Amino acid sequence: MNKPSTYIPKGIYPFKTKMIMTVALIVVVGFYLVSSIKTESFIIDIFVKIPNVFGLISDFFPPDWGYVTQIWPKLFETIHMAIIASTVAVIVSIPFSLLTANNVTTNNVLYQVMRLILNFIRTIPDIILAVVFVGLFGIGAFSGIMALIIFSIGILVKLMSEVIEAIDMNPSEAIRASGGNSLQTISFAIVPQVLPQFISFSLYVFELNIRASLVLGYVGAGGIGQLLNKEMNFLNYPAVSSIIIIVFAVVVIIDMISAKLREGLV
Repeated sequence: MNKPSTYIPKGIYPFKTKMIMTVALIVVVGFYLVSSIKTESFIIDIFVKIPNVFGLISDFFPPDWGYVTQIWPKLFETIHMAIIASTVAVIVSIPFSLLTANNVTTNNVLYQVMRLILNFIRTIPDIILAVVFVGLFGIGAFSGIMALIIFSIGILVKLMSEVIEAIDMNPSEAIRASGGNSLQTISFAIVPQVLPQFISFSLYVFELNIRASLVLGYVGAGGIGQLLNKEMNFLNYPAVSSIIIIVFAVVVIIDMISAKLREGLV
């Protein structure tokens, strides 16, 4: 007759793993508590402030639909800003993308310098760029366009350089072996492989620029953000509600069109 087994498993994970997880949890909770005390910000504040949130939301309704006629001019200005900025950024980012791809730029010094410039561009937030250009060129759409161009170049070059680094290099080597120059290599070996992704990323950046224009307007960089900022300062919440709803609808429509175009390209 077999004796019943007396072995009792202590758990799925070994003791060492449990200790590491426990220490990690204690460290995370400790960092959270220290950070909350130092910043005087606690998660419980969300629940304490909920009545204020509902009170503010009720001020936004009903939207002031009579205000719509004042929204269209600024909304079209925002779209025009995004179109100009995206177009310029796409053109400028083409050579930058090639120079920041290590399989195209064989000069290591040039490659590192270009990567450093790209990292610097991406480090600066778009709203800081807008503040700088408003200081340089004054309040208006031009400052916003300049900020969007720099912002878009940082994103496009980063995405495209990674795509270029992942392409098949056999066609490039075949063209070089047959006597082709750098321009022919780029035109016939690299561009056909990355063109669909490049167009897709360009549409994505255009969407981002529409959304970014709303924020840039807060610092005087043109677009519908300026209108939003003015009505917020006047506490005209029904007009703000109308602006938000219309912008949301426009962004959704642009997003749907861009998604369909990207599906056809990639």
